[in-house]
Amino acid sequence: MNMKTVGAIAVLCLIWGSLWGLVKFSLQIFPPFLFIAARLILAGLTLLVVQRMLGKSILPAREDWNKLIISSLMLCVGFYAAQTFAMQFVDSGLSAVLVFTMPIFIAVLAHYILNEHLSRQKILGLVFGALGLISILWPQLHHIHMNLALLGQGMLIGVGFMWALTTVYMKKHFASYDKLKLTIWQMLLGGGLILIGALILEPVHLNVWTTPFNVSILFYISVIGTGASFVMWNWIVSQVDTFVASISIMSIPVLSLIFGYVFWHEPLTVNILIGAVLILSGIVCSSVKIRSFKTSDVIS
Repeated sequence: MNMKTVGAIAVLCLIWGSLWGLVKFSLQIFPPFLFIAARLILAGLTLLVVQRMLGKSILPAREDWNKLIISSLMLCVGFYAAQTFAMQFVDSGLSAVLVFTMPIFIAVLAHYILNEHLSRQKILGLVFGALGLISILWPQLHHIHMNLALLGQGMLIGVGFMWALTTVYMKKHFASYDKLKLTIWQMLLGGGLILIGALILEPVHLNVWTTPFNVSILFYISVIGTGASFVMWNWIVSQVDTFVASISIMSIPVLSLIFGYVFWHEPLTVNILIGAVLILSGIVCSSVKIRSFKTSDVIS
């Protein structure tokens, strides 16, 4: 993994790590589905302007539309909309942890669909990451009972699976595709569909959408946290092994837990700290190439 890719991963982790608490806060202001529709459409339109300024083509070829629609539904409905709905019932830090079961799913999917074989090093890194997530979730596993919080937690694990499936689909069908154009149409197609449903199901209060503070939050979440970040993610996936890309961003739930503790007063326990160490160990184990030393390499 070169320094450019490492830098992109670091920036993405900081942005997405800080985003979870802000999204949770936004759900106290905006109706959930109107919020996610506005988030996606604003992100798509901003990227559309950037694509035009760069002088690149905007409209996809006719043969690309079916695959774009499928990837948009998977990403925007199966990931973003489901995640936003479930986060109404679950703390932001815990939400991030549950969604980031994604590398566990992607390891299996990429092995069978993309022929990205599970090496011993990857498996060991995955085990460390899974143990980290279990450590963080351990208190919840002791007190399972049916309520909206449990429903939300189950949905968020499903969101992690859908993200993994979407990532593998994009790697398979859009590996060499213009990443900016790909993200534009994923956001606009999915956001437009969600907007239609939201206008039917949710009330529209204009004062909520015109307050400068609310607009600034929506702008950051949409343009930086969604549009620019997902272009970056699509680029990262195209540069490295899908599994390495997915496990390299497993520091995001750790960062979201820290941000949640500092800014949103969510709990930070010993289990969480142990889990953070295990997750970071998994990242290092999976991403760093370990050289095999031979006798000839040793200098007397």
